[in-house]
Amino acid sequence: MSAKENHFAGSAARSYDRGHAGMFAPEEVDPVVGLLQELAGGGRALELGIGTGRIALPLSARGVPVHGIDLSEDMIAELRAKPGAEQIGTTAGDMARTRVEGRFTVAFLVFNTINNLTTQDGQVACFRNAAEHLEPGGRFVVEVGVPPVRRLGELDDTVLFSTGPTRWGYDVLDTATQSMVSHHITVEDGRGSYRAIPFRYVWPSELDLMAQLAGLRLEHRWADWHRAPFTSHSTAHVSVWR
Repeated sequence: MSAKENHFAGSAARSYDRGHAGMFAPEEVDPVVGLLQELAGGGRALELGIGTGRIALPLSARGVPVHGIDLSEDMIAELRAKPGAEQIGTTAGDMARTRVEGRFTVAFLVFNTINNLTTQDGQVACFRNAAEHLEPGGRFVVEVGVPPVRRLGELDDTVLFSTGPTRWGYDVLDTATQSMVSHHITVEDGRGSYRAIPFRYVWPSELDLMAQLAGLRLEHRWADWHRAPFTSHSTAHVSVWR
């Protein structure tokens, strides 16, 4: 397993599903699984950053063989405790460099996971790793937000992304380096906790160049999993390279 810093160990893994409960709702999951099942086309799927199995488990339940890579053994343990996990293969390691056996018709990264690789070199390596796992004609799918720099004030570097009775979140961006730190404040049972997680935000055009370096070409880019058109006002995108 890579010595890369793991920000999803211990209590972060145990509380992950609870903290992202809305993302597990059928209306959030079903469009993702439906599109990935279509792209798999009867073949195997590789998830980079499989986490606790939010997408892998329902995709596997639809008959798609799934293997997943994740840096956090604790996140994999949370996945392993769930019904249906016995059908899914997992490997602990850095998704940018860890290899697994076999070839896949689709590899995918969801929910901004590409940003967990905090250097451009790491993100480029991830594209190459995905491409090397694909069968001829296979596809690599990435879901990620468009960098929120439009929301920054002239002298501000902070974007508030979550507010609620017990949870608050804000990003601090460095536009010179494309680095970003997400700050999470949570209150449970009258006790507060704080986490800061580093990311590297990346532009769609930069991702296309990474894909080109890996021998992939852009096939589709949508604003969401429902395949809405991607425009200059889109806040996220789902991109497919082949």
